[in-house]
Amino acid sequence: QAQLVESGGGLVQAGGSRRLSCAASGRTFNGYFMGWFRQAPGKEREFVAAISWSGSSTYYADSVKVRFTISRDNAKKVVYLQMNRVKPEDTAVYYCAASLRIVNGSMVESSYMGQGTQVTVSS
Repeated sequence: QAQLVESGGGLVQAGGSRRLSCAASGRTFNGYFMGWFRQAPGKEREFVAAISWSGSSTYYADSVKVRFTISRDNAKKVVYLQMNRVKPEDTAVYYCAASLRIVNGSMVESSYMGQGTQVTVSS
């Protein structure tokens, strides 16, 4: 059974950095885009970042562009989200996801999504 498990969440001060990790198990995700979504309290889940299988293409929401960097290590089956210069509005549960589709620069949600990790940014 395919599983995506996030780690690295926690409390971080505004302006600081945090790195999230996502470990895949149960199957390989050959050819899949891997990415991150987030959901803040009272808001809908939104796309954050995605990366192609080869790593040659990356996609970011405008709100995190330049500040966040996504990367992947296919040999280790791990995807990372490096978050720099975080802001209080980055506070959310961050979900790792896998999908075969990118539409208009955003990853389309599929059934492959982790349970999430909480990131709280204090001002």
